[in-house]
Amino acid sequence: MANIYANAKVDLTTTNVTTLYTCAALTTGVIKSILVSEDSGNADTITVTLTNGSSVFSLFKTKAVGANATIELLTAPLVVQTGEILKVTAATANRLHVTASILEVT
Repeated sequence: MANIYANAKVDLTTTNVTTLYTCAALTTGVIKSILVSEDSGNADTITVTLTNGSSVFSLFKTKAVGANATIELLTAPLVVQTGEILKVTAATANRLHVTASILEVT
């Protein structure tokens, strides 16, 4: 087994559902941290989902992020299995940056 440390990051420039991380084949992703930073001076909200095929699981629904603040979403690691996709959606465009710290085990 190989362990690879990685990060995934997105600047949410739209209010579209945006892929943050897709777990590769024959891999388990251990999400250690999801940081959300608001950089426009306006409070906002973020929604985070995990998809498995056509199934969508809500992890955070309209989670508040204060103006010019950074929040950590996870209090424990999140395991993502092969093919699962971590997606994020901002309530307002051009306000939020999202960074995930990931341990990939193959």
